[in-house]
Amino acid sequence: MNSNLHTLHAGLSTRQALIVITASMGFVVSQLDVTIVNVALASMGRDLHASVASLQWTVDAYALAFAALMLSAGVLGDRFGARRLFVAGLALFGLASAACGFAADAGQLIAARTLQGVGAAAMLPNSLVLVNQSCGHDDGLRARAVSLWTAAGAVSIAAGPVAGGVLIAAFGWRSIFWVNVPLCIAGMAATYAWIADKKPTQKGQGVDLPGQVLATVALTSFVGAMIELRPLGITHPVVIGGMVLALLTGAGFVAIERRAHAPMLPPALFRDRTFNSAIAFGICVNLTYYGMVFVLSLYLQRVLGLSPLHAGLTFLPLTGGFLLSNLAAGPVVARFGSRLPMITGALVDATGFAALCFVDARTPVFVLLLPFLLIPTGMGLAVPAMTTAMLGTVEAARAGTASSAVLNTARQAAGAVGVALFGALASHAASAETVQIVTGVRVSAAISVVLLLLAASMSWRVVEKKRQT
Repeated sequence: MNSNLHTLHAGLSTRQALIVITASMGFVVSQLDVTIVNVALASMGRDLHASVASLQWTVDAYALAFAALMLSAGVLGDRFGARRLFVAGLALFGLASAACGFAADAGQLIAARTLQGVGAAAMLPNSLVLVNQSCGHDDGLRARAVSLWTAAGAVSIAAGPVAGGVLIAAFGWRSIFWVNVPLCIAGMAATYAWIADKKPTQKGQGVDLPGQVLATVALTSFVGAMIELRPLGITHPVVIGGMVLALLTGAGFVAIERRAHAPMLPPALFRDRTFNSAIAFGICVNLTYYGMVFVLSLYLQRVLGLSPLHAGLTFLPLTGGFLLSNLAAGPVVARFGSRLPMITGALVDATGFAALCFVDARTPVFVLLLPFLLIPTGMGLAVPAMTTAMLGTVEAARAGTASSAVLNTARQAAGAVGVALFGALASHAASAETVQIVTGVRVSAAISVVLLLLAASMSWRVVEKKRQT
């Protein structure tokens, strides 16, 4: 083999790069389906004669299963092997995607979307474990590999509305699901070809079944209540009941984990200040981004009058910003550590949101270019650094627990909170919808600035490990 092929992306070997690409395929399909469905809702509704509530649950069923089961999936990956869980997730996601494409009514589509969420929950945490394992104990290589992995996920989220619009225009709404099938098959084949089946890191320790059940119920109740907060209101019995159930089962989970012989989420993990800072940072970043993308979608279509496809194309700068900044983050983190990129990224992100505090009903679309470049640039620099800092605090035996059980679950739940909170700010007073949406964008942007400044301040608590030479 030519010696020039022995290294890819500033130090990653050919095999390591192939592992990162393979793991990223699972990340791409799971994140793409977070946003791609939104632009297909109108077509689905007409074809399946679905109600508005059914269309909402077509989106929410995926998000709910995804968020609620990642915690368990990360732990099961530690116990039974990350590659096994990753392949199982790909297989289930592909089958569920085919079922979505064949759905004859809204009920079948919602059920298949739920199974997609289960598959995505199995893929996401364990894909990051596979990336981490490929880099051994080299912090510099880990930073570069994580930057590529996060770039794949971030670009797929941002590209979802655009890809969905193009596929639907050319082949109809079912095509957005069918496209996942060959991707999942290719991902499974590549996994068997390039990724070794390593021994489980916690084999023989058993499964904390009570912890698994309580964690799933708590997360399902919380995320479900947040999903219903915007349409039902904070005083609705469903919302209040969900929050109460989440609080009670969450408290029970903490009590059980403190006494369990082999807890799924050891309390000792939370004694590390870098670990805690990374979690809090991720919550702030996801809450602000997912919430603002939702209200900006309303703003572009209902205030500026753009079509769904044109609104999706307006988000294209997000895709480019994420790609470039994520790729740049690897070398930056490898050279300067995690703290500086986290602080810088949060401040750049906050600057982008600050620019959105001044939009109105007559703001030209081109004016949005600056914030639509600053926001992904800041996030693309900060998120790989945050993930690298998190992985560096936990021993290999807890890699799945660290990468998914806490960080990704917290971020997914924060995204649901952001959509519910910011959506509520922009959806009241139907008689003055334009004014309310503009006000919602401004207030949401101001809240985002505050949270990101808080995230930047928390980044000072990140303890830098000595980088290997």
